[in-house]
This record gives sequence, C-alpha cells and structure tokens, in this order.
Amino acid sequence: MGSLDDSLMTAVELLFNLDREVWLTIWTSLYTSSCAIVFAALIGIPIGLWLGISRFRGRRLTITLLNTLMAMPTVVIGLVLFGLFSRQGPFGLLGLLFTPWAMIAGQTVLATPIVANYVLAAVSGSDQRIMDTVLTLGATRFQASVQLLKEIRFGVMAAVIAGFGRVIAEVGVAMMLGGNIRGSTRTMTTAIALETSKGEFAFGLSLGIVLLSVALIVNLFLNLLQQR
Repeated sequence: MGSLDDSLMTAVELLFNLDREVWLTIWTSLYTSSCAIVFAALIGIPIGLWLGISRFRGRRLTITLLNTLMAMPTVVIGLVLFGLFSRQGPFGLLGLLFTPWAMIAGQTVLATPIVANYVLAAVSGSDQRIMDTVLTLGATRFQASVQLLKEIRFGVMAAVIAGFGRVIAEVGVAMMLGGNIRGSTRTMTTAIALETSKGEFAFGLSLGIVLLSVALIVNLFLNLLQQR
C-alpha cells in the first residue's frame, strides 16, 4: 500500500504543480489519439455501414479479414508502417517517421477495424425494415444510409468510444513510430514504459493513474453525449 500511496501523491503533485513535461505528455496522448479516432471514424463507419447493408460475393471473406485486422498485434502495424515511413520506404521523403503524424497514422490503422466492426454489428442488429421503408418513401440509397446511421447512433458512439480507448492505451505503435522523443512524441504509455525500465516504479505508476483518470474522464464525456 505504501508504494500505491506514494504513487497517488506523486500523481497529484505532478498535476497540481503544473509540471510542464507531464502536461505535454498528456497533451500529446490526447492530441494523437483524438486525431486518430477522427480519421478512423471517417474510414471505419462507412466501411461498417457498407458491409452491413451490402450483399456481394466475398462479403464473408471481407468480414473475416476485418476481424483479423482487429486482432493484429500493434508491433506488426508499427513494423509495417516503419518500413513505409523510413528513408528507404515509399513515403520516406515525407519525413513522417518519429513525428506525431506517424503515430496518428499507426493509431488510425489500429482503430479503424475496431470502429468498422462495431458499426457492422450495430447495422446487423438493427431493424432491416428501416432501409426498405425509407427507400419506399422515395429516398436515395445515400439518404437511407444516413437515416440508418441516425437509428444506430448509440452503436456508432460505442464504436468511437471503443476505438478511442484502444488507441489512447496503445504503446507498441507509439514507441516504434514516434520514438518516445521527449517533448515531441512521448505519450503517457511510452513514458510509463520508460520510467519503469529506469526503475522509477512510483513515477511510472503515477503516470498510469493519470492515464486511467484521463481515459475515464473522456469516456464519461462521450457517454454523456451518447445519453443525450
């Protein structure tokens, strides 16, 4: 209990003493995760909706591939993108490696299958008569799809929450693509890994408490929006 008490006190001191490095680390985590979940939602929601309402040859195989991507280890995603963004890679000239944008790209790849699968599940569990009724009333297929999204908005919000919770707690992609650079790409998870490896267990645990608190606050906020 003494170690936990010390960590709690350290966490409170770090926050209320306005430690610049800690707040910058928190900001980097929130910034990269927020950007990633926005991009993942823009990609994943249409994919999940399309798979849910379409019937085509190879649909089952596509869903299986999506489920496989959902379970893909983060280090594999980081390794593939590292090769793409390195100087010898096809996107090396962009200079994205070891920048927040590389981390955002990796987290987007990580979160997109999660968002798409949740939306697919919401569409599959919805009343199939919604689309038929709207189409019968003269709406276009796009308008019918928008109406269906409105009906399953709670499932879509759950998809966004699940995706955000996954990327803000991610460490493999952030470490490989961001490099854990102090003041630039260091997130709460990579800082925890670094401090623990240095033997600063209390400090690492305090950052873990901060991470849990931030994730809790963000998810409470999103759940409040969902209820409204």
